[in-house]
This record gives sequence, structure tokens and C-alpha cells, in this order.
Amino acid sequence: MAHPFDPIVINGMTLRNRFVRSATWEGLATDNGEVTDRLLQLYRELAEGGVGLIISSHSYVAPNGKATPWQIGICADKLLPGLNQLTRTVHDAGGIIACQLAHAGLFAMADRPGENSLAPSAATGFTQTAPREMTEDEINGVVLSFADAAGRAKSAGFDGVQIHAAHGYLLSQFLSPVFNQRRDNYGGDAKNRARIVKEVLIAIRDRVGPDYPVMIKMNCRDYLDGGLELDDALRIAEILQDNGLNAVEVSGGTLSSGKQSPSRTAIRETGDEAYFEEAARAFRETLAIPVILVGGIRSYTVADRILAEPAADLVSLSRPLIREPALVNRWLSGDHSRAECLSDNRCFGPAMSGKGIYCVVEKK
Repeated sequence: MAHPFDPIVINGMTLRNRFVRSATWEGLATDNGEVTDRLLQLYRELAEGGVGLIISSHSYVAPNGKATPWQIGICADKLLPGLNQLTRTVHDAGGIIACQLAHAGLFAMADRPGENSLAPSAATGFTQTAPREMTEDEINGVVLSFADAAGRAKSAGFDGVQIHAAHGYLLSQFLSPVFNQRRDNYGGDAKNRARIVKEVLIAIRDRVGPDYPVMIKMNCRDYLDGGLELDDALRIAEILQDNGLNAVEVSGGTLSSGKQSPSRTAIRETGDEAYFEEAARAFRETLAIPVILVGGIRSYTVADRILAEPAADLVSLSRPLIREPALVNRWLSGDHSRAECLSDNRCFGPAMSGKGIYCVVEKK
């Protein structure tokens, strides 16, 4: 039976507790993806706040995979000095940090108006401009971009990497039947739809070696008609485990899921929390590697129960740590009162306007 402040080891990476800062876009990088002083301060506060593992915001592995303005980049060697400063800041504050590697696919920002983004298929109805189906050469290029980015992450001092294959971004699109309508070896059944993710994982492992933590964030369900469902998600996770994956963070939904997704903007009681819990339980029953549960966790008692049952091996927080970066230390001190986060998503407003993410609600 595990407890929130028990340590855990993920492929040689020792974490002081079971709390994870889930990847959260901060909107604090430069236009070119460079680390800024404000980013350094935010990550210093997270590390000092006691979280066991910090996962960086989604860092784009290629220029055509950038999802949002002021997003961290890891697509070029010229970005390494800032990334190295970021990891040094976290380590000096006693923290552990992994880099989330991402490509936005059809949801990428267009460099020019009307430009077609890359996607598994030319699926319509999700963006104003229809995407272009990727060629196999372009798929191979994306695989190489992820491997190159993982190599940069390791050289920059990150303690591990997380592959972003959730929320409808490129690798998630390949896993999803509604986005992936290909008729070649990268489309069709779950094994084929997982092929690019498996190739990314193998290429990263070849680049970073056997003793470096490589994790993934993936959907349990897309919550879209015709999208990824739990049975296929479990099968895909098994394939990735068999090819050297070290941990999986279970999430769900896409940018197009809307009200079908269980993600909530109003989490008022413990029954509203941990909305992917049953899916995480299924992952943990299927896999032998650690399972991380994200999604609406606001209470220490809920985290404690999830770990004790166990439904997951670690719990992941996002919005609560925007409001309270020292939340984990507060809980460690014995103050187990609920996180102060109101789950209203107003913290993303400043980020979208170029001011960076922060809680806009004054603390009482």
C-alpha cells in the first residue's frame, strides 16, 4: 500500500513523493521558444514547493509542430543554453524535471494564412483549414525530430522525457480512428495506428540509452464519436511497454471533444475529482510499469485513496499548482485542506494574451 509521500523509482529516477506536476503551458517562453527569467522563476517555485516530479510544458520538437504562442521549444541546438539553465534552476532547488516532447499536428500554428498543417489524414471538421495527410517521409522526419529532441533534453540535464500522445496532438491523432483514416501501415487497427508512437519510442530509446526514463502521456478515450476507446488504449500501452516505456500518464479528451469530455471547470466536492480514475485502474491492472493519474485531483484524501487502493502509482496536478506552487509542501506539513484552485480556467486568459499563466483570483 503506497502513500503520497512514499518515494518511487522510475527507471533509475528516484522521486521523493508520488506527486507530479502535469505538463502545463505557461505562455512564458519567447516567440522563438527560448526560456525566459519568468519561466525560471515559475519552475524554481514548483521545485521549492515540494512536488516529486515536474513535467515541463509541451515543448515543440519541430517548428511546424508548435501549438501555441510563447511555447517552449526543443527543436534546435541554439535553445540548449536556456534549457540547461532551466534544469539547473530546478536541480538547485531540490527538484526533478522531465521534458514533455510534443508536435501539434493538425492543431499546429500556421506560419502563413491558409497553410495546411500536417496530420495522419486529411480529416475535416476539426480546423478551419483542412490538414494535409503526411507522407511516409514526413512521418520518418517526425520520428527523427522526437529522437533529436530527446537527445537535447538529456544533454540539457532533464532527468527524463515524456512523449505527448494525448489531447488530440499529432501522436494522439495517429492513435485515434477519427483522426487517422490512413490505409497504409500507419492506419487501420490499433497496432498500426500505434506504429509511429512505437517508432518514436524506439528512436528515443536508441538516442538516450536504456537507463534514461522515457514516459508517455496518452488518452484513455478521446470522448469523440469514432475516437480512441479504452480497449485500444490499453492494447497500445501494452505495445509501448513491451518496447521499453517506463511509465504512462493517463488522461483523456481532445481539443475537439467539447462537452463529451469529463474534464470539469467546476470541481466542488471529492466526487467531482479524479475523472479518469477508472481508466487509470484498468491501465494499472494491465501494465507492469508505473501509472500516473491526472484529471481534477484537488484533495489530499483523494490522492491518498487512489494510491492506497491502488488505482494509480502517482497522481498528477496541473491547475492547483498554478494557484499554489507550494501545495505539496503544505500537505506535507500536515495541512490537508483542499487545494485553493477554483477550477475556473481563468488562469489561461493571461497566458493567451501574452502575460503568462497565473491565478487571477486573489487569495483570501
